[in-house]
Amino acid sequence: MIRRSQLYVPSISEKMIRKSVDLRADSIIFDLEDAVPPEDKEKARELLSKLLKELDWGKRELCVRINSLQLSDSFKDLALVSREDKINCIVVPKAENDLSFLYKATGKAIIPLIETAKGLIKAEEIVRSDGVDAVSYGVADLSLSLGGDYNFYEKNEYVKTFIIAVAKAYDIDAIDKVYFDLKNLEGFRRECEEAKKLGYVGKQVIHPSQIDIANEVFSPSKEEIEWAKRVIEAYENAKKEGRGAIRLDDKLVDYVHYKIAKRIIQFQNL
Repeated sequence: MIRRSQLYVPSISEKMIRKSVDLRADSIIFDLEDAVPPEDKEKARELLSKLLKELDWGKRELCVRINSLQLSDSFKDLALVSREDKINCIVVPKAENDLSFLYKATGKAIIPLIETAKGLIKAEEIVRSDGVDAVSYGVADLSLSLGGDYNFYEKNEYVKTFIIAVAKAYDIDAIDKVYFDLKNLEGFRRECEEAKKLGYVGKQVIHPSQIDIANEVFSPSKEEIEWAKRVIEAYENAKKEGRGAIRLDDKLVDYVHYKIAKRIIQFQNL
């Protein structure tokens, strides 16, 4: 699954749901949580159900961000998700415990959001849950939970590194947080580039103007693709000869490099 850009779409907005069909985001998250006022939750569920039957997003990943599991609305959200075949995954806000029961009940992939103090210290338990396919985090809710300053946590390297470390330890995707300053596209690009260097595979986005930048930054360059092709060819030829490591351009290439190369090649036909 390629998730360079993961776009939040308010489930209460028919216009934005329809528009999302034509946008180039790799993954769509229909939001039933923060983007929908409490009095409009049921209306949003009905609208989303209706449009899922009408519209076609092709092969893209479609997710729903449900309401917090501490709220009764989450049960209604899960009932909707369970019966909609086009929905591939559930985004769980303020995740704090093992989420295996959600996967077992719905058969959908799970993407937890680490957004609370408890969620942060239990992140490893959360990502080990059955069905968890990726993880992201939210600094606004996290800073509120910790009683800290939002602006400080927005650039907190410990949180960023901890989330990526937990994700990589259990071989799932780490998707970087949203960037709220919609006018500052250069700042958004910088944050994407920093996240990529840390190991994140993509970015959660909240506006169409951010999609192309995220797609560009989190895609491999032409040089990286050419390197990957050469590594795959050389490694597979060596494997046929019973060798597990080879020398390419005076550098050691082994199975780790082969896995990296295979991942890069996924992007070739996008």
